[in-house]
Amino acid sequence: MVSEVFFSGWSALGRVLVVGVSAYVALVVLLRLSGKRTLSKMNAFDLVVTVALGSTLATVLLSKDIALAEGVLAFAVLIFLQLAVTWLSVRSSHVLHFVKAEPALLFHRGRFLRQAMRRERVTEPEIRAAVRAQGIARLEMVEAVVLETDGSFTVVPRQEQAADASALANVARPAASPD
Repeated sequence: MVSEVFFSGWSALGRVLVVGVSAYVALVVLLRLSGKRTLSKMNAFDLVVTVALGSTLATVLLSKDIALAEGVLAFAVLIFLQLAVTWLSVRSSHVLHFVKAEPALLFHRGRFLRQAMRRERVTEPEIRAAVRAQGIARLEMVEAVVLETDGSFTVVPRQEQAADASALANVARPAASPD
């Protein structure tokens, strides 16, 4: 019994090898057919699909109860649903607003936007860390910090010649209110 914890037989290892290679090849083929957008990191649904594909691959690899064909079908279903959601979101503003969050402005021209920070559950030290990660030592050198739809921070450096920051056009700006 104890020996099965460390080694359950050559047939089990052979199954993992054959199913692993086959499932991996099938996943790569399906991802190539579906296009680059399938594994992008543009919103929460993209993350869910990526994690679900990885979880499915692990389950197919390690569970004797799941046949390779079932795993490949699960890959295809997840990829098809991702394609359907992205196809619909490009064609319908209602679907787009349902599946994709707005980027949020958290810091602008020297001011931490506390209301937006609370709403997005972001702390001042996290914003400062994002600024430092961009190699910027002083907050005065930052035009804006945006929490993107994929959860990453974008730090927009301040530039003397820029009268308007057109890259910030679609970023949710909080109403003028005191911190």
